[in-house]
Amino acid sequence: MSHPLDGRHHCVLVIGGGQAGLSMSHGLRARGIDHLVLERDEIGHEWRDRRWDTFCLVTPNWQCQLPGFPYRGGDPDGFMRRGEIVSYIEEYAKSFDLPVVEGVEATRLRLTPHGFLVRTTRGDLTADQVVLATGPYQVPLIPRIAERLPESLTQLHSSQYRNPAQLPPGAVMVVGTGQSGCQIAEDLHLAGRRVHLAVGSAPRVARRYRGRDVVAWLDDMGYYRRGIDEFADADAVRFRANHYVTGRDGGHDIDLRAFAREGMWLYGRLSGFRSGSFRFQQDLRKNLDGADAVSEGIKNSIDHYIAVAGIMAPTEDCYVPVWEPDQEPTALSLSDSGITSVVWSTGFGRDHRWIDVPIFDGRGYPTHDRGVTSCEGLYFLGLPWQYTWGSGRFCGVAADAEFLANRIDLVYRGGKSHEVRWLAGAPRGGYENDDWVAPRTVA
Repeated sequence: MSHPLDGRHHCVLVIGGGQAGLSMSHGLRARGIDHLVLERDEIGHEWRDRRWDTFCLVTPNWQCQLPGFPYRGGDPDGFMRRGEIVSYIEEYAKSFDLPVVEGVEATRLRLTPHGFLVRTTRGDLTADQVVLATGPYQVPLIPRIAERLPESLTQLHSSQYRNPAQLPPGAVMVVGTGQSGCQIAEDLHLAGRRVHLAVGSAPRVARRYRGRDVVAWLDDMGYYRRGIDEFADADAVRFRANHYVTGRDGGHDIDLRAFAREGMWLYGRLSGFRSGSFRFQQDLRKNLDGADAVSEGIKNSIDHYIAVAGIMAPTEDCYVPVWEPDQEPTALSLSDSGITSVVWSTGFGRDHRWIDVPIFDGRGYPTHDRGVTSCEGLYFLGLPWQYTWGSGRFCGVAADAEFLANRIDLVYRGGKSHEVRWLAGAPRGGYENDDWVAPRTVA
């Protein structure tokens, strides 16, 4: 039995119906380019189904600038909660009647002599060009340590956590202090749960400084428009952990030292589980000091900007730590601590095994220049630091989508494309009868 999509051809297929894929669709529609967006689940799935109940943006609402659809609510300096984010994305797709087909998973992508073949759960499609907008947060990562924990413990990845009532009574171990780990630890802490937090090396940032949200200062300073090619250490920047802060309850700092003063137990990075005890590295003080140093460094750059620009702004004292660890515990007995749950806030990995085109480097990262891969007609959109800090986010994905839309339009109309630079060997080529054809010479 054939599927409704089986055998269809489009000039462009966009894989992924999140904010990146929808922004791409907007740009293609504006140029009159035939295309289709395939969404594995439903629009807004990532925000609706993989975020906790009190989740909210950490960037102000005024930064929500999807192409042709800026934030129009009454609280531009506030922070949209999970349901509001989902509504924003759904309304965006409806406003422009974007051609999105939900419930369709792409299972294989190949390059044939006649273009791209995309196999899906609803049939095979072909396209002249393909945009991969599936995002970076595909596979929840849980360390192998989890396999050594007793079966009696409840274990969740941060993408599965919803609220404190979801967990059995007892103390909770939260592993990881990126944005998710810190906010989930706060969520549990505010609910009165005993929280043990394994602290990593993620940096933090102040919510407000010298009378304004720090994001507003950095936006004025051009930080979010700075291209990745302006950094000498592009790889280090691209894979750097996000600064932890929160938009909850109007927005405030996340200060792990303040949590410790209020009763949260802090440890260094989790290193193992042996003889019924969690084991930790002795790097708690180092990690707390490092996070504070990054936050103060950002403040210093704002001070410099204010001084050079001659801006009148209230002064503010430097941060003074409100708590210091008097020791570096290296072990925590599971039986003595009363821990009944573990929340793994240990991030996500990429799963590109379904992409049967050699466009990845030795680490499995896509080789691209601003989303343009070395394979003619194949693009990525929505990657962290694809070009700027805002890439893939509500504030910057429009610029990336516009750049790719212009490139796609050029190829669509038969124009000559510019030479593409890449980080590792992934030259042009294709499949013929399931055999890889040697790449053509790039003029």
